[in-house]
Amino acid sequence: MNHSSYELQNTTLGVVTGVGGTLGAACARQLVDHVDRLLLADRDPHAAAAAARELVHDAGVAAEPFTLDVAHEDGPERLAARIRELGTLRAVAHMDFCTPSMATAGELLTDLVATARLAEALRPLAGNGTATVVLSAMSPMLDPNIPDPAALAVLDDPLHPRFAERMREVLGASIDTPAAASTWANRGIHRFVRRESVRLGAVGARICSVSKGIIDLPSMRMDAAEFPGIDRIVQTTPLGRMGHAEEVAAVVTFALSEQASFLNGIDLLVDGGACAAADISPVHAPAATRTAVLAG
Repeated sequence: MNHSSYELQNTTLGVVTGVGGTLGAACARQLVDHVDRLLLADRDPHAAAAAARELVHDAGVAAEPFTLDVAHEDGPERLAARIRELGTLRAVAHMDFCTPSMATAGELLTDLVATARLAEALRPLAGNGTATVVLSAMSPMLDPNIPDPAALAVLDDPLHPRFAERMREVLGASIDTPAAASTWANRGIHRFVRRESVRLGAVGARICSVSKGIIDLPSMRMDAAEFPGIDRIVQTTPLGRMGHAEEVAAVVTFALSEQASFLNGIDLLVDGGACAAADISPVHAPAATRTAVLAG
């Protein structure tokens, strides 16, 4: 179907990655009232198609599936090309996120690389009012160690062709554990968002990260059965429970909305107060760090 230039300019588009996961699907459901059309991306084409069918049939919204592995070099560019065909980019919820129980250390560092690559591909499409949220996790806030400045310098250049090797050169074999790689990748996302917010602000666009705490997800339930420390974090969390996917999605959706139009370059922590409790009771911090990292 051919679309006029006028129609494309006036069709606002929302993109959600990782819609095959619980958090991505929850974000897609909550974004339906904020854009004219949704592009739902996932590595699994069947998961993307299922998410689109649900929204089309249940909510009556315009939604289209898109097969995307952000870690593949051509993935972000293919996504950008499809966005140009569909309309004006209004909102991006990047929910494609691995946890230490799901991935190797190398794959977890690749999450940061993929985030930077996606941002680079979508940056030319951003305009006044475009907003992006990148999913992260609370593990860096629970890390009692002061980050090595040399490692931070490498971390701030995730698109370097030898990024993973350079991280290992600075940090040694410790970066080879999924828990450590996850903490560094999440720290890298927080720092990347701050830098990207300065680039996007020039055209009136915004970006934030949302760091999840212990959220009641299928992967978290499997981790909790194996790592009793996760339950201890829940018990010391001021709200005394796990969070829910819809609660994280609500924060993501707010950050993408026009009501948050002056929110830019920060991380929004959705953890029920777990990090605050660790700060007030430092004796719990090391144990919390280990289990939170495992939880992603």
